[in-house]
Amino acid sequence: MQQTDLLQYRKMTETPVSKLIITLGIPTIISMLVTNIYNMADTYFVGKIGTSASGAVGVVFGLMAIIQAIGFMFGHGAGSMIARKLGEKNLDIASKFASTSFFYAFGIGIILSFLGLVFLDPLMRVLGSTATILPFARTYGIFILLSAPLMTSSFVMNNILRYEGRASLAMIGLTAGAVLNIAGDWLLMTKMGMGVEGAGISTAFSQMISFFILLSIFLCGKTQSKISIRLVSREMQDVSTIMKTGLPSLMRQGLSSVSIMILNGQAGIYGDAAVAAMTIVNRICFFIFAVGLGIGQGFQPVSAFNYGAEKYSRVKKGFFFTVAAGEIVLGCLAVLGMVLSANLVGFFRNDSKVIEIGNFALSIQLTALFFHPLAVCANMMFQSIGKNVIATFLSALRSGLFFIPIILILSYCMGLRGVEISQTISDILTFFVTIPFVIHFFRVLPEDKKS
Repeated sequence: MQQTDLLQYRKMTETPVSKLIITLGIPTIISMLVTNIYNMADTYFVGKIGTSASGAVGVVFGLMAIIQAIGFMFGHGAGSMIARKLGEKNLDIASKFASTSFFYAFGIGIILSFLGLVFLDPLMRVLGSTATILPFARTYGIFILLSAPLMTSSFVMNNILRYEGRASLAMIGLTAGAVLNIAGDWLLMTKMGMGVEGAGISTAFSQMISFFILLSIFLCGKTQSKISIRLVSREMQDVSTIMKTGLPSLMRQGLSSVSIMILNGQAGIYGDAAVAAMTIVNRICFFIFAVGLGIGQGFQPVSAFNYGAEKYSRVKKGFFFTVAAGEIVLGCLAVLGMVLSANLVGFFRNDSKVIEIGNFALSIQLTALFFHPLAVCANMMFQSIGKNVIATFLSALRSGLFFIPIILILSYCMGLRGVEISQTISDILTFFVTIPFVIHFFRVLPEDKKS
């Protein structure tokens, strides 16, 4: 093991857990927030065009969730394996997983781009576009699909960097792209009057810049794992291992996309204002949730690395510290959001109907943030240590097994109000189902391996 690799190993296995999670979590939080700021920038600038255009952002957000699902499956799948292999001091296998996941994600991104462009109109309708939203969604969606290969592989590189404990390097690529997207939205939409097309071009260009920045980090030798076409595994067992480990992420993101389609479809019954309002509410909630998610993602490499190194007590300490920190931070932000709910919705779309719908929906969804930390942290822990079946099941709850039947039943029984409260009920149920799995895991967790 080289000296730099040995120092990284000691950092991950000897630094006090709370300090390590904060150190890794802060760059991830910044990355998540900046990424969400540029997503919200699209919502803000497009919202100035009109209510239908604002709804288009929500429709295409479902498409982006599909692309993210592919990237996260390979990124989290490889990242978890890489962290555990680095914990075992096996650098060669780590590089094989990194290269395999990168090129497979890029290839699937190309396929997704081609199929999406061929079947663009049907895809936009399936994602929840109404007749009036479709022209805007179609224009925006073209550029998202063109950048799909870069997006999927960028998510892979970002997650590998995080799992290696190099979250600050991952932050550079994401932040640079986010800043460019915001500037691009302002220039192309406000100054050049390009409308939704400008938002799409800006997003695609920013994704390209992020991709090349992240790739340069690997090519310049700043990572322990390497990316090279010659290191791609020819054994389908390795690809299968990556996909099985990343399946919870695919399930989580994929069902998130499905839930957005269903949400848009149910909200669309009540008009474009309802679609726009729920789009804005989801963006605001996810922006706040990104803080807690960033803390949790700071815990993931700590969990995987130390589980691989058989330092199980550090996994347990890290879990409870992350849950406590998430409760404090998300709780404070949720209360602040409730107080400012009407103003927040109105900032993105100054439409009385949108504000009326969004005000209640935002307030009720923010209450669910108190139930997120334990459920999300548990899901991340099980995935990072290779408990794939449990992690996949828990991933399927929030946006799938609970949310889909709940929104269909409540929207039928309660109308628009049922649409607004469905996610909150799903989050609360997910929280209570997760608890027994956490209790059992820590009861059977082994003692640390003696040095």
